[in-house]
Amino acid sequence: MEGTERSLRLPLWASLIVAAGAGAILDSAFPDRGWWFLAPLAVGLMLVALLGRGPWTGLLVGMVAGLSFWLIHISWLTLYLGPVPWLALAVLQALFFGVGLALIAFVLRVGPVVWPTPLGRLGMVPVVVAGIWTAQEALSAVWPYGGFAWGRVALSQSESPFNSLAAWVGLSGLSFLLVWLSALCVQLLREAEVGRGFRSGIAVGAVALLLAIPAWPSVETGTTRLAAVQGASDAGLFARFSPGQILDDHVAETLPLIGEEVDFVVWPENASDIDPTRSDDAARVADAISREMDAPLITGTITRRDDGTYYNSSLLWKAGEGAVAVYDKVHPVPFAEYMPDRDFWRPFAPELIDLVSRDYGIGTQSNVFDIDGLQAGIAICFDIADDQLVHEMIDQDAQIILAQTNNADFGRTDESVQQLAIARLRAIEAGRTVVNISTVGSSAIIAPDGQTIDSIPTWQPGSMVQTVPLSDTITPAMAFGRQIEWFVTGLGLIGLMMCFGGVVTSRPSPARGRSVGSKRQMTTVP
Repeated sequence: MEGTERSLRLPLWASLIVAAGAGAILDSAFPDRGWWFLAPLAVGLMLVALLGRGPWTGLLVGMVAGLSFWLIHISWLTLYLGPVPWLALAVLQALFFGVGLALIAFVLRVGPVVWPTPLGRLGMVPVVVAGIWTAQEALSAVWPYGGFAWGRVALSQSESPFNSLAAWVGLSGLSFLLVWLSALCVQLLREAEVGRGFRSGIAVGAVALLLAIPAWPSVETGTTRLAAVQGASDAGLFARFSPGQILDDHVAETLPLIGEEVDFVVWPENASDIDPTRSDDAARVADAISREMDAPLITGTITRRDDGTYYNSSLLWKAGEGAVAVYDKVHPVPFAEYMPDRDFWRPFAPELIDLVSRDYGIGTQSNVFDIDGLQAGIAICFDIADDQLVHEMIDQDAQIILAQTNNADFGRTDESVQQLAIARLRAIEAGRTVVNISTVGSSAIIAPDGQTIDSIPTWQPGSMVQTVPLSDTITPAMAFGRQIEWFVTGLGLIGLMMCFGGVVTSRPSPARGRSVGSKRQMTTVP
C-alpha cells in the first residue's frame, strides 16, 4: 500500500485518548446540547483512532469510545437507580460498539488492499464501514431482551439540515449516510493518488449532495383539533403520592379546557394512576372528562387482566361506553417494567432486582385507535424508539401518532429531550404529526416536517390545544420499511466477507511461504 495511502496511524496511547474524546464529542451532538454537526466529526475521529489497528486493539479502541459515549449519554439512569444499572447498560452497549469498531478497523486496514484503486478505496471502503456501523446499531436495537434503540447516530440529527433524509431512508439509513460521510472524509485524508483540490471537491460535493435532497412532501389530507394535557405529576418509581393524585392533576389541567371544541383529549402514560376499567370512581372521572369535553379521552394507566397479568396500557375512553379500545405496550422496558431471567440476575444486585416487583406483560393488540373515523397510532414511552412498531402504525393507515410517556423517573436530565428528538425524527420519517405528551415533559406537538407546533415547559402543568394536519402520505422510508436497514447492513457484511476472503486468498501456502515470506506485502492483520 506504500505510495497509495498516507499513514495516519497513531500510537495506541494516542488512539485511546482520541477515542475517549470522540465518545464525549458524540454525546454533545445529542440533546440537550444538540450540537448535531459534531456527530460526523466524532465518528471521523473514532475512525482515525482505528487506522492501522488489528482486531484486538481495534476492540480496545472501540470499547473506550463506546464507554466514553454511553457513560455520558445515559447518565440519567443514575438519578434514582444508582450506578449499577447505568454501568451495566453502558458496558453492554460499549461491547456492541467495540465489536463493531473492531470489524471496522479490519476493513480500514485490509479494504485498501482488497480494493487497491482510488475508486475502490474511496468508493467501497466508506460504504462497507457505514454498513458495519449500521449493522451494529441494528443488532443492539433488537437484542437482547428487545434491545435498546437509543444513541443511534441518526438520533443526533433531529434538528439538523440532514433530518429530512429520515423520510427517504429511515433512521438506519440516516445513520448509514452520516457514517459514510465521515468514512469518506477519512479515506480522502489517507488518499495519496488523488490531488488535494480534487479530494476537497469530493468532500464538499458529498455534503452538498446530501443537503440537496429535498424534503419529502407530506400531503395534508385533513385536520383534527386536539387537546393534550401535562399534569406535571411526579409519577416516578420512588415518588410519594396518594392513590388518585396523578389522575387529579390531569383532571385539574383539563377542566379549564371545557368548552373548547376538540375531536379528542390525550393524556400521558400513567396519567390515570387508578385503572378506570377496575375502579368505579376512576371510571366516573374518565366519563366526566369525556362527557364535558364532548370528545373521547385517550389515557394511560396500568391494567390487570383476569389472569393476574399487569399491562402498561392506553385506553380509548368514551362517556357511557367505557374503554372502547385498549393498547398494551408491546415494548416494555427490561429491568424496569419487567425482569427477564429474574433468578439469574437477582444474585448480582438483589435490592435492585426486587425493585421491579411485578412484570408487565407484552401487548398483542393493534397500536392504532379508531377515534370516530380518525386513525391514530399509539406509542407508549419506549415504543417510539421501536422501528417495527412505527411501521406497523403506518401499515394500518395511522394519520397521526400519539406518543404517551412518563419521564418523571429522570427528573430534569437529558432523557426527556433525547426522547423528544426521537419523536421529532419519527414525525419526519413517517410524514405524520406526532403528539409527544408526557406527565412532566418534554411535551410537544411536532408537524410532519419536524417543526414544533406547540409545547409545554418541562415540569409545569399545562395543555396544548391545536388544530393539526393529518396525512395519508407514504414516505419512501415507510414504503420500503426495514428493507433499507437490511440493504445497507448487507452491504457492510458482504464487504466484510470480501475483506476476509482477500486476506485468506493472499496468504501463501506453507511451501511458498518459506521462499517468498520475506517479500510478501502486508495483507494479514495481527
